[in-house]
Amino acid sequence: MAERVFVHIGLPKTGTTYLQGVLWDHRDQIRREGVLLPGEGHREHLWAALDLEERKNLARRHRRAPGAWGRLRDELAGWPGTGLVSHEFFCGASREQAQRLVSDLAPAEVHLVLTARHAAGMLAAGWQEMVKNGGTQLLGEVPRKPGPGSEFGWRTWDLHGVLKRWGDVVPPERVHVLPMPGAEEPADQHWRNFATVVGLSGAYSLPDRPANASLGVVQVEMLRRVNAHLSGPGAGPGTSFGAPVDRGQWIRGYLAEQRLASQRGEPFGLDEESLVDCRRRSRRAVRLIREWGLHVVGEVDSLLVPADLPALRSPESVTDIELIDAAGTLVADMLNDVREMSRELGHGPRT
Repeated sequence: MAERVFVHIGLPKTGTTYLQGVLWDHRDQIRREGVLLPGEGHREHLWAALDLEERKNLARRHRRAPGAWGRLRDELAGWPGTGLVSHEFFCGASREQAQRLVSDLAPAEVHLVLTARHAAGMLAAGWQEMVKNGGTQLLGEVPRKPGPGSEFGWRTWDLHGVLKRWGDVVPPERVHVLPMPGAEEPADQHWRNFATVVGLSGAYSLPDRPANASLGVVQVEMLRRVNAHLSGPGAGPGTSFGAPVDRGQWIRGYLAEQRLASQRGEPFGLDEESLVDCRRRSRRAVRLIREWGLHVVGEVDSLLVPADLPALRSPESVTDIELIDAAGTLVADMLNDVREMSRELGHGPRT
């Protein structure tokens, strides 16, 4: 078994896609530094997290998804150095499931890595990600979403709750909290903080921009409304996009991050009630980090919601006129895509 295993459990929307992209792009180089990233790709760590959490119908994602956690565990068992597992869905594990992970990796010394941000940023980014993945809930409805069984909601976004569940099975001296660096810090700071914790010292080529594009307030509200027509009772015959691969490739990948993100709309913010709740959650998390004496790489106070957040529009303020204008741009872009695709397939217009 590996001597030690770093388990990067998220949280979601804390630069995880960026970090995981660097890891998988340089898997062989990382291995030469003595750190094993088990599995064949990012999806296996996603499946492993859901497998550990005993999600139902896992085979619907992929025939190899069931048993994914056991395969990673077995690969780590044959490695003599340091292991690394990384996926944000692990943070939704229950206390019992976290204990199973630690027991499965024994006698390896398990370290927990949590990348984090303040709760207001988490709520806004998490809700947007939920919409990108086919969600239809209003922003104000998210805090009432029930707990286990979903990666979208306070079960995975609340740093205090995640620390409490995992902190019962991983000693405080092995828990590392990495607040997301501020905009004024170097672009590679997040990776350097992560690499330092894991024990990577080599030179790695890094992307020059974030992995996930953000949507403007009008664009995310339009996507939320479109989603109602793509899945569930409102979907027409043959139009359902409920499968994970459809949500990932078409709603999130094509519609949201390729087409709507290109419109570069204005950012959105939270209502006062949500901000009050987020401030409470952030204070509770920071207090726990200090009480337990956890290892923090960065400024722990950056996990508190700033007192001077800029006033931003809420998605509920978007007007029908704004939606129509954005929809017109979207339809024009999609029509161009259809024309180009038809030309590539040799289905051009008849002459």
